[in-house]
Amino acid sequence: MKKGINYLLSFIIRYLLLIVFAFPNFWLFYFIFTPLTLYPVYFLLNFFFEPSLIGNSVILVNNSPIELIGACIAGSAYYLLLIFNLAIPKINPVKRIKMILFSFTLLLILNILRIFLLSLMFIAGSSIFDITHKVFWYVGSIVFVVGIWFLEVKLFKIKEIPFYSDIKSLYKKSNLKK
Repeated sequence: MKKGINYLLSFIIRYLLLIVFAFPNFWLFYFIFTPLTLYPVYFLLNFFFEPSLIGNSVILVNNSPIELIGACIAGSAYYLLLIFNLAIPKINPVKRIKMILFSFTLLLILNILRIFLLSLMFIAGSSIFDITHKVFWYVGSIVFVVGIWFLEVKLFKIKEIPFYSDIKSLYKKSNLKK
């Protein structure tokens, strides 16, 4: 009985956290990850240019403004990784925190490199900047999140399936089964 109550409490906490982090409009993700993305990109551009920071979202390089909007920060990608990590039952809290930190750190690094490379292309006036930017936008973000998740599954030896394992466990504990 205690095992069932612990599972139910874990379930409620995990899904409440998902709801809390989603409102309002992933604000917390943008608050945390905007400076963590902007300043490293600015730092990397300093190796090649003399950039200037304008406000909290624009880097000016050779009179070319590079604006990091919300989509560049990828708040929804961080949220999707959080969903994957919290929608898995039977993981102890320390391991879960390590998994979340791993996935967020890896996405942050990949995102910084993506923005940096796109910035170099933009500053150079590359003819393939627009298509590269769109490919990163439409395909790259999906590949990053799915790739990080699969790597997480392998490294952390995750056996459960997000959502499905919770539904299956709830069904087994319910009065609905025969």
